Amino acid sequence: MTQTVGDFVWQRLREWNVYRIFGYPGDGINGLLGALDRAKDHFEFVQTRHEEMAAFMASAHAKFTGELGVCLATSGPGASHLLTGLYDARMDHMPVLAIVGQQARTAVGAHYQQELDMTSMFKDVAGAFTGYAMAPAQVRHLVDRAVRIALGQRRVTALVFPNDLQEMEMAQPPRKHGAVFSGVGWSPPRVIPQEADLARAAEVLNAGKKVAMLVGAGAAGSTDEVIAVADRLGAGSAKALLGKDALPDDLPWVTGSIGLLGTKPSWELMMGCDTLLMLGSGFPYSEFLPKEGQARGVQVDIDPGMLSIRYPMDVNLNGDVKSTLQALLPMLEQKTDTGWRDDIAGWKRDWEKTLHDRAMVPANPVNPQRVFTELSPRLPSDVILTSDSGSCANWYARDLVMKRGMRGSLSGGLASMGAGVPYAIAAKFAHPTRPVIASVGDGAMQMNNMAELITVAKYWEKWADPRFVVLVLNNEDLNQVTWEQRVQEGNPKFEATQTLPNVPYHRFAEMIGLMGIYVDDPEHLGAAWDQALSANRPVVIEVKTDPEVPPLPPHITLEQAKAFTQLFFKGDPEQGSVLKGSAKQLLANVFSSD
Repeated sequence: MTQTVGDFVWQRLREWNVYRIFGYPGDGINGLLGALDRAKDHFEFVQTRHEEMAAFMASAHAKFTGELGVCLATSGPGASHLLTGLYDARMDHMPVLAIVGQQARTAVGAHYQQELDMTSMFKDVAGAFTGYAMAPAQVRHLVDRAVRIALGQRRVTALVFPNDLQEMEMAQPPRKHGAVFSGVGWSPPRVIPQEADLARAAEVLNAGKKVAMLVGAGAAGSTDEVIAVADRLGAGSAKALLGKDALPDDLPWVTGSIGLLGTKPSWELMMGCDTLLMLGSGFPYSEFLPKEGQARGVQVDIDPGMLSIRYPMDVNLNGDVKSTLQALLPMLEQKTDTGWRDDIAGWKRDWEKTLHDRAMVPANPVNPQRVFTELSPRLPSDVILTSDSGSCANWYARDLVMKRGMRGSLSGGLASMGAGVPYAIAAKFAHPTRPVIASVGDGAMQMNNMAELITVAKYWEKWADPRFVVLVLNNEDLNQVTWEQRVQEGNPKFEATQTLPNVPYHRFAEMIGLMGIYVDDPEHLGAAWDQALSANRPVVIEVKTDPEVPPLPPHITLEQAKAFTQLFFKGDPEQGSVLKGSAKQLLANVFSSD
């Protein structure tokens, strides 16, 4: 049978080791879909409920596998729906390829139905490369460049295929002027800075007496090297949110997350250090890093554009974290004074007690922090965790102890709502033998995650291990924004924008063939987690949580305290419970001893 352009696209992607596509059909990609059907023995097509979710899944696939994530959508609205998920990949430096349809070439420029200016639309999110196919002989190099650039630059790329081209007979480029002959293949390089720069970095680090490290997603796969360098320097380490699984939380010198969702010992680590080593992190909030001039700095990043943009570093090392640390380690002197690490371990012990005490403070009806402290010791050793954006990300960041071998991620740079369940689905497809747990707020659940439970119901019986749990924190409030309004602006809760309808999420799960568990008593949380993690099908745990338990930042500024105080002069609709809940959390140690 004659090979069509669509047939060739999938053949070429298979040669690039692509085997899974997330997407949604439409007539703008009928030729590609027909070809995919003919090649179905070589691919797994995951049908999502919405194109945005397909792009989120492609981003998560890249995060949890290190491979290219691929999403497919039709022309017009199908293509535009991809954008939010593609921006998630763009912001977190993930290699993702978007394949979209377009109207027939003869209709382009005629204001035709579902005809969008694809090149302009993808110009930012897929600015590294957007290929617009206009002739069969062009397709070969478009596919090759899109994949190689996405992988090599860790960027989003896009390919646009007019619908009439997709079913044309494939033609290889002619051997004449104006034609190009591309090929398949790419492997990641080992990027190491110059030896003189490594020596300068070692001089800075060896001179430090109180070394703090900040580890991000760029340090993934470098756990042994990070630990070796930290032990050599007697350093403590905080973690950016995307780096939560790059370093185990159960080491006494690992202080956990940093920033608004971070821990008090991470704040103390940064405020007390005299030297900062930043590894593979684009952590955005400079106010949580040492004050300028307080500490000397060394940064390692594969992307030169990320160097020295959060803190003015003395030495900037452009290289991959693993190879750079391997080259740097022999130049580092062994620190013998344990005083700095002893301080860090003490801060961490105090913080762990504070977290426990805060989680055990009574709430109406369930303290959301306790949901996570009950889960943490029950986490399977090979679990994959995802979180949505919102107040649930606070508890994910602070209260779940990530041990070696566990994985976790979320929408980091974009911090988009709605990514928790699609991330979990992509993780389960990538690792079907591993248990997966997603944490989602009710706002994100209503936005789009409920629909993706239908995707779970469609596919879960194909997974080797059925353990797939979605936790829904039902507090009938867009809680993170509510507290940001109160603490950052000193404004009361704006009920018209913040209050959510009460939805029985566990019953929806049951309606589509999943298991539903409802908890409104904190004493039942442990049993609920045990039941969910031993279930023979995916589970939705709905917990009725108290919206007036504040997701407090690790450090409250004077401006924030003043703003929060002003709130009560303006009159918050939940003023009494807000004040009571805040006081209980701030004075948790006192309340726990009563």
